[in-house]
Amino acid sequence: MVVDWRMSNTKVLRLGLPKGSLQEATFEKMSKAGWHIQLGSRSYVPHVDDDELEIRLFRAQEISRYVEYGYLDCGLTGYDWICENSSNVKEIGEFCFSKVSSRPARWVLAVPEESPIQTVKDLEGKRIATEVVNLTKAYLEKNGVHAEVEFSWGATEVKARELVDAIVDVTETGSSLRAAKLRIVDTLLESTPRIIANHDSWKDSWKQNKIKVLVMMLNGAMAAEHKVGLKLNIEQKNLDKLLAGLPALRNPTIAQLSSPSWVAVETVIDESVARVLIPQLKEAGAEGIIEYPLNKIVF
Repeated sequence: MVVDWRMSNTKVLRLGLPKGSLQEATFEKMSKAGWHIQLGSRSYVPHVDDDELEIRLFRAQEISRYVEYGYLDCGLTGYDWICENSSNVKEIGEFCFSKVSSRPARWVLAVPEESPIQTVKDLEGKRIATEVVNLTKAYLEKNGVHAEVEFSWGATEVKARELVDAIVDVTETGSSLRAAKLRIVDTLLESTPRIIANHDSWKDSWKQNKIKVLVMMLNGAMAAEHKVGLKLNIEQKNLDKLLAGLPALRNPTIAQLSSPSWVAVETVIDESVARVLIPQLKEAGAEGIIEYPLNKIVF
């Protein structure tokens, strides 16, 4: 029997998260945003410390369909799979993170280094292997090229030299393609993870607000990445000199200490400049310098 979860308790938001390569990065971001997820014996139904949230794990390729159908109220999946599935969903937020870097994933047309194929036009009458069949067919149609597109269940890079004339595969850095001695001919699509919602769920004011809070906190967690907080004390007479010489502290929070001649300064800086900035602060007369990590910055 298929259970219609839309008829269940309306005070629960059902969220789909990607299982597989993005899972660890997603759990990390959710934790920084304030939701701690634990996997139990039923790995596709993890526990989360929020009674108003239910999480289901699916392959990223499937999530947009389940959101569209209403089994999920919302989900996190790649823009590529929303396009591949032609899913009718509402996009709420975009998040640039992945298992490797903060760069968008790219679906690229690639061929062996020795291949005579130089442009998409050279694919006329050729055969292409890919996991994104619909995206590839749309790309070929846009360029007026007729070619055979077959679904690839994996090991797509190997097929480029032995079974097909070209592949359309996903990459972030291009390193795996270079290792396989493949050459990128063109980029079909750049993709980042997106929060999407079912249209009916979005019309529910409680669910919409819950989704908005989730997006706000995730954005705050993303904004805090590679940032640190900095606190220090300095004599009032040295404050102007410190601020003039250190542009990173142009708009800090300044508070009077119990001693009228001293102030406390607090600011947020890029973590990468802390090792340079802290010695300069010390030289400018700062004392009690504290660097601390940040979980969220909500603007």
